[in-house]
Amino acid sequence: MKTLLSARAAAGALLVIITLTLLFHGLVISGVIPFQIVWGGRISSREQLLVFEAVSVGLNLLMLAAVAARAGLLRVRVPAGLLTAALWLMAALFALNTVGNLLSNNELEKLVFTPLTLLLALLSLRLALAPPAAARA
Repeated sequence: MKTLLSARAAAGALLVIITLTLLFHGLVISGVIPFQIVWGGRISSREQLLVFEAVSVGLNLLMLAAVAARAGLLRVRVPAGLLTAALWLMAALFALNTVGNLLSNNELEKLVFTPLTLLLALLSLRLALAPPAAARA
C-alpha cells in the first residue's frame, strides 16, 4: 500500500473528505438535506437528529485535528503515539461505519456512503502505518 499512495497524499485526501463530510452534516442539520437519508434511515425526530449530528460533528472535528496534526498543518504538541492510536481508531470506526452503511435502510446511503467510508478506513490505515514524519507537508 505504501507504493500505491503516499502518507502525505492519504493525509490530504482525509483532510478534504472529512471537511466535505462536515459540510454535509451542516446541510443535514440546516434541513437542506433530508435527515431520512442519514443514520441508516432510523432517525425519528429532529431532536434525535441533533443529538446524533452533534456527536458526529464533534468526532469529525477531532479526526480532522488528528490528521492535520499528523500532517504538520496543526502546530500542536501531541505525542506521535497518541496520533497513531487516533488514526488506528479512525480506521476501525470507518470500517465499522462501512458495515453499518451496508445494513442501512436507505439505498442512497448504502450506495454512496459505503464506498466512501471504506475509502476513509483505508486512508486512515495508510496514515496509521506511516512513520509520523512521512505525512508532513
